[in-house]
Formats: sequence, C-alpha cells, structure tokens
Amino acid sequence: MTKPGIPNDMVLSTSCYGPRLRAIEDQAFSAVAMGFRRLELGLSPTPADLAGWEDAHRETGVQTDSVIVGALDPMRENMSGSFLGSADSEARERALNSSRRHIRLAQRLGAPIVVVRGCAVENGALAGAADRLTMGLVESDEDTLPKAQAEVAEFVHKVQKRGQKQLEHFCRSIHTLRREFPETQIAIEPGLHFNDLLNFEAMEWALADLAAENVGYWHDTARIHRRCKAGLPGQGAWLDSFASRMAGIHLSDASPVEEGLPPGAGEVDFKLVHEYVPRGIPTVVEVAATHGRAEVLASVHFLIGAGF
Repeated sequence: MTKPGIPNDMVLSTSCYGPRLRAIEDQAFSAVAMGFRRLELGLSPTPADLAGWEDAHRETGVQTDSVIVGALDPMRENMSGSFLGSADSEARERALNSSRRHIRLAQRLGAPIVVVRGCAVENGALAGAADRLTMGLVESDEDTLPKAQAEVAEFVHKVQKRGQKQLEHFCRSIHTLRREFPETQIAIEPGLHFNDLLNFEAMEWALADLAAENVGYWHDTARIHRRCKAGLPGQGAWLDSFASRMAGIHLSDASPVEEGLPPGAGEVDFKLVHEYVPRGIPTVVEVAATHGRAEVLASVHFLIGAGF
C-alpha cells in the first residue's frame, strides 16, 4: 500500500477521494505520491476545500486540467450535472450562474477545460420509467435481455423527441457561456441514465450546432459501456462519430450493472478506446471513491499496458 506510483501523464480525478481527503493540498500530495502530476476537480459528496491550492501547486508542481460543473456543490444521487437545458427559464439562469462560477474557478486554477455533463429530460414519468427499465435490465437473463434492450431503445427514442426543446435551450446556454468566456473551452459529456438529454443522436445534433463555438466532446468509457449493454450505441459508434471533437476522456471500467470500476476490473476494451484517443488531451482516471490507493495504482499499470 505504500509502494510509490509510476510517474505518468494521466490525470487523476479528485472524485476518487470521496470524503477521505477534504483539502485540495492533501489530494494534490496524495496524487503526486501515486505518480500523477495533473488533477481534475471532480464531483464529490464533500467538495474539496480549495484554500490551499496555490501552496500545493507551488510545492508539488501539480496542475489542473479540467473542472466538472458541479464540483463546487455536494454531489447528489442521480446528479445530472446541469440544468442548462431546463424548460424553466429561472432554472436555466441558475444553471448559467453555477456554470459561470465553475468557469471562473477553472481560470483561477489554470484549468483550460470545463466539462458539462448531460441533464435529464424534465418529466417525472420519464424518470420513473428510466429507473424501471434499468432495473429490468439488471434482472433480465439471456432469454429476456433482447426484449429489455428493445424497450430501452424505444424509450430513448421517445426521450429524444420529448427533449428536443430542452436540447435547443441547452445549446443556447452553451453559446452564451462561450461568448462570455471565450478563453475557456467547454466540453459536453453524455449522462448515464436513459432519460438523459445527451443521447447519441442528441450529441450529434448538439456538437453540430456548437461547432463554431469550439465546444468539444468528452468521452466516458464506463457510461458508454453501460449504454452499450442496454442495446444502445457502444464505444465504437461514439468514438467513430465524435473522436475528432474529443477534448478529454474519463477512464473507468464497468460491468453490465456497475460503473466507476478501476480500469481492468470490468469489461471495457481499453485497447480499442486508446486507438481513438487524440494525442495531448486529458486522459482522466475516474474511479469510484469506494476504491482506494491500491486500486488506483493497479489502474495506472493496466492503462499503461493498454497504451495510455
């Protein structure tokens, strides 16, 4: 457990720490001890105290590559990350103000990228149906899985149609932020849940609409694997379509029923993923906080072996 980490060019998400380390300087020193020199300010139920960032940066040389919108707030269950596409104008304005806070924080930390994760289509019935479909997949066997996957595909198509107006609001909100903060890149990342606004087709539409704004795509290996197991487009489809716009990637593993696993502990084909990843973008190790130092170090070994 005290073995030093291999020096590497990957980024460690602070979400890996959870409540274990509450101060950014402690997280920075811990990351450096594991071989990292780059951090992402990620989501946590207990957001980090950032008061010691300047000292940590000066003493360790660690830098921040990206900030997730929501990192300043306590993480909630099923946290969507953003209401930038809300049908409620007041909720959109609050989301814009929150995003502005996170962009200003990114600028203070020297992070060039802010990541906006997908938000749920606002409909209580759809949220309940998404939960039931997820449970149906978990409980399905070899015989019932095709039917469950077909139901998911039909549902996601319905969400796509229902969420079109919200998607337009979302894109307008991103346009607003890019005009106000042209020096900070924004990247959009798909959500996990089936009622998420940014499904495959919506991501195509949003990136096309935002092409002139230099808005990037942020890939998440575990989320896309889970969606693939549900019968939705998988890693290859997302990477074929969006790798040219990729601004960064979250590297975590998944099984059909669990995400946030250490890379190498699940089913994701990281060698395939590596073939698509552009040089020089942040490759962020994002492991659930239930896993500790040993699992993070093992992830680094595994990812280096996969080409990262």
